[in-house]
Amino acid sequence: MSEAADSRIPVTVLTGYLGAGKTTLLNRILSENHGTRYAVIVNEFGEIGIDNDLLVESDEEVYEMNNGCICCTVRGDLIRTVENLMKRKGAFDAIIVETTGVADPAPVAQTFFMDDDVRAAAKLDAVVAVVDARHVQQRLKDTEEAEDQIAFSDVILLNKTDLVSAEELAGVEAAIRKINPYAKIHHTERCQIAINDVLDRGAFELERILDLDPEFLKKAEHAHDHECGPDCDHDHDHGHHHHGHDHKHDHSHPDHECGPDCDHDHGQEDTHSVKSFSFTAGDLNANVFFDWINQVTQIQGPNILRMKGILSFKDDPQRYVVQGIHMIVEGDHQRDWKEDEKRESRIVFIGRELDGAALKTAFEACVAE
Repeated sequence: MSEAADSRIPVTVLTGYLGAGKTTLLNRILSENHGTRYAVIVNEFGEIGIDNDLLVESDEEVYEMNNGCICCTVRGDLIRTVENLMKRKGAFDAIIVETTGVADPAPVAQTFFMDDDVRAAAKLDAVVAVVDARHVQQRLKDTEEAEDQIAFSDVILLNKTDLVSAEELAGVEAAIRKINPYAKIHHTERCQIAINDVLDRGAFELERILDLDPEFLKKAEHAHDHECGPDCDHDHDHGHHHHGHDHKHDHSHPDHECGPDCDHDHGQEDTHSVKSFSFTAGDLNANVFFDWINQVTQIQGPNILRMKGILSFKDDPQRYVVQGIHMIVEGDHQRDWKEDEKRESRIVFIGRELDGAALKTAFEACVAE
């Protein structure tokens, strides 16, 4: 984000439901001569099935490949694994962290915000999802995890496109766009794609937010108003890290159940419960904005899957980048506004049961006088 942080190792979180093709992609990264040395962190090395003749050297947790990549196993804590990997800094150019096929990618991504040592050495670059074109529609009906993986993603490999018709593929892509209109989608068969089209994308593809066509955004932003009733027992606890201050909290409790009077749509119907909202304004009042974003993450944080934006604060010569996952919000100055560049603030929310109209009104109230 800030220029001083450019030396940090970029990290890609790779997610995707069981059978989508993550293992195929990981095998390619660890074996092909693509010219980049990746450190791939997986939950169990045995699940990858790398041939022994691709291994140069192995120790307890780290396996070196003939193409210069490294494969690590998570045997316990992800933070400890990353810290151990950092002791080999200089041996690799970027890190890929694979989540399990049924996992919510949020806790993995949050690791790179919450731990000070990890944040000092690595930066979350992008979340990449591998999606099974043939089976994803059914997964979206019967599990929230598949929906969350798409909602979190900055880049999506819509894989196994050879197993569906053109009409089916169009329907699948439309379903993905309803959940996340901002991700870059690649159509693939057996994950055949140039590795650098998927990895090292740069700061959550934040620049793409400003490049989206306004008319397209209008079509994508169907407000789905919802307020938690008095009998909804949502955990609205809050954690945040913002504005360059070394100040973090994470009191979230993900294992909560909605009460009988909570009118949440839990994704069991054919309609998707995840919605996206994008708001644009001019110069903002920084104090008003940070007061608001703290309040939003406190009240609606459990339902905010992703939040990201590029902001222009009044009397501030630099662009400010903000990004968040659930309860964790982080921001920093990125670079100076260019003389020929339009100063504009844009923020994107992707989440479940968000009150889009209320978010829009509150964001517009942050505009500087």
